[in-house]
Amino acid sequence: MNYIAPTWLPGGNLQTIWPALYSRRVFGPRPQYRRERWTTPDDDFIDVDWLQAPPSSTLLVMFHGLEGSSASHYAEAFADFARTRGFAFAVPHFRGCSGELNHGPRAYHSGDFEEIGWILARLRQQHKGGIVVVGISLGGNALLRWAEEMGEQAARVVDAVASVSSPLDLAASGWAIGRGFNRLVYTRRFLNTMKPKALQKLLQHPGLFNAEALRAARDLYEFDNVFTAPVHGFKSTEDYWSRASAKPHLHQIRIPALVVNARNDPFVPAWSLPRQRDVGKHVTLWQPAHGGHVGFPKGPIPGHVRSMPDAVGGWLAAQIQTP
Repeated sequence: MNYIAPTWLPGGNLQTIWPALYSRRVFGPRPQYRRERWTTPDDDFIDVDWLQAPPSSTLLVMFHGLEGSSASHYAEAFADFARTRGFAFAVPHFRGCSGELNHGPRAYHSGDFEEIGWILARLRQQHKGGIVVVGISLGGNALLRWAEEMGEQAARVVDAVASVSSPLDLAASGWAIGRGFNRLVYTRRFLNTMKPKALQKLLQHPGLFNAEALRAARDLYEFDNVFTAPVHGFKSTEDYWSRASAKPHLHQIRIPALVVNARNDPFVPAWSLPRQRDVGKHVTLWQPAHGGHVGFPKGPIPGHVRSMPDAVGGWLAAQIQTP
């Protein structure tokens, strides 16, 4: 990915914040979605948003990031890419992220590969053509964990996968987002939505975790230690971050996989990124110097965010196996 940031938007933080706030609607019409509600194997539900478009032999699936949705700026950009290429496009929401709190005593997490696997298996049953999948940030790490766990069997489900701005070493990213400007801005933003949803979950399931400890949490490490880790079967934040990280297992992937990380991403330290020796022959690494976290803005002010979906979507489309 030969990405060059616009001169009017320097630095990883600006390249993260500005696109999310101001560059989302400078391409095509706003996507119109059709929603499906699926009952999960544990009798909960997830919501899947489908781009309203003519049928297509190719399906592009996108798993969103932490507290994201089909309305996130990157989701709308990928929807526009799919529209222009004539692809079907689906955004499965992680539990609690579609605007309605899920029913069960769990939420979602960075290593949620079993949930990813169930969703992709159902999509494979529904769609007989090519399927390519992109995961953004948290969704990308979980997607790669699925591909790692599946090994050779992943090819029976999808043609290729890609992750964008994903925290593949969760301990390194947890350290980065818990410091300085990141703690003041990004951590506070995430906790402002995550804490209320967790407390609503406690009303559904009294005794699920310690409410006072959660209210006192001031960073993602503490939040994960009180809520994410124990609710999803991990012993602690350290256990969660270690077992859920995709980086140690990238060599196990056996389908075409693209891993995109800007080296100035505020959430993902450059020193934590995988090198070629960390991955197998099926994994392609794109690590441009700039782009921020799911930013990659292009063009004159206010800029647009289609360059990354064009590059990633184009790579994915090239991997589709024709019968």
